[in-house]
Amino acid sequence: MVYSHDAFGLGNLRRMLAICEYLLKDHNNLSILLVSGSPMLQAFRLPKGLDYIKLPCLNRGQSGTLSAKYLGTELEETLKWRSHLIHSAALHFKPDVLLVDKKPYGIQKELLSTLEYLAAHLPNTKKALLLRDILDSPAKTIGEWKQHGYYEAIQSWYDQVLVVGMAELFEVAQEYQFPLPIAQTVCYCGYIRKSFQGLNRVELRWFLRIQPSEKLVLVTPGGGEDGYPLVKAYLAGLKHLPAPMKLRSVILCGPEMPLSQQQEIQKQALQYTGVEVQVFTDNLLGYLDAADAVVSMGGYNTLTEILSLDKRTVVVPRISPSQEQLIRAERFMRNGLIRAIHPDYLQPKTLMQAVIAQLEDRATPSLELDFNGLPNIANQLSNLFVRHPHQEPALA
Repeated sequence: MVYSHDAFGLGNLRRMLAICEYLLKDHNNLSILLVSGSPMLQAFRLPKGLDYIKLPCLNRGQSGTLSAKYLGTELEETLKWRSHLIHSAALHFKPDVLLVDKKPYGIQKELLSTLEYLAAHLPNTKKALLLRDILDSPAKTIGEWKQHGYYEAIQSWYDQVLVVGMAELFEVAQEYQFPLPIAQTVCYCGYIRKSFQGLNRVELRWFLRIQPSEKLVLVTPGGGEDGYPLVKAYLAGLKHLPAPMKLRSVILCGPEMPLSQQQEIQKQALQYTGVEVQVFTDNLLGYLDAADAVVSMGGYNTLTEILSLDKRTVVVPRISPSQEQLIRAERFMRNGLIRAIHPDYLQPKTLMQAVIAQLEDRATPSLELDFNGLPNIANQLSNLFVRHPHQEPALA
């Protein structure tokens, strides 16, 4: 059973789906139940062996304040409802392993009753917490974890902490001051490399009618809820493109971008030749593979997918309500993996200059990223299997 709260963006969901799909390929007779609050879950093709329960959506917004996203229900009522659905799923599904994304208690402790139930009635169920490479600034994260009792939660309920990142870039246990009992359960699994499911580079470039002499830039602000300034700056930056350069652009607005902003981008794009605007694709990897350079925000999934394909990228990180993307951009830029522009200094001309520089740059990064995250996660979860007499090990 996999829990992914998904109050903002697409990153958590896509990461957890990649893990689920790999586990299904790696293990026979495996069933996975994904419990998620993502409004985009139904847009993804799910493999055999994976089913899901959709929780009522929450919205974190740019301020960080939680609310019901679509329903006219109070937050407290919505959280109780979600908690009941999660508990009911565990009651009937009876998982051998529970994999929890990011928050040890879930959002607002909505996972607590499920953890208590599993401890009382299914004590052999193992529990693993999955953390991305960077959560937020150390000061803010440590304060929040102390306030919400997350350190105690991990010691009380979890068997292992899996970090999808590298200690060389950000040593989670040290940066966030994990007590020794927790630090001893931490495994740095490396970054996640996903597999293709749609058209590849050659096929997509043919479909987009891109000539061999043309360069393709993909612009992707992730879910898109706060991506309008980035896309707007890129479009305006096309005015500063050197005349001899033949550039094509594909802009993926993101399904969470407000409709009025999507329409404005469509209108602005008509001023330029060679610009295609889409809202969403379930084949982001294919588009990344087809691109010669990428303009993006600094989310975990987007950035690691870009770098797993060895693509040049210009990153404009989100800086609120979390410092996560800013810290990741700084660490990656320090190791020569990307170019980054602070959003406070984002200007069309500066952005286009950075894009051109990336298209021409062939420098080798000072650090090679480990992209064995999926097999390492599978191995660690396999080690949690509990063998019962006359019972085959299973992961659910």
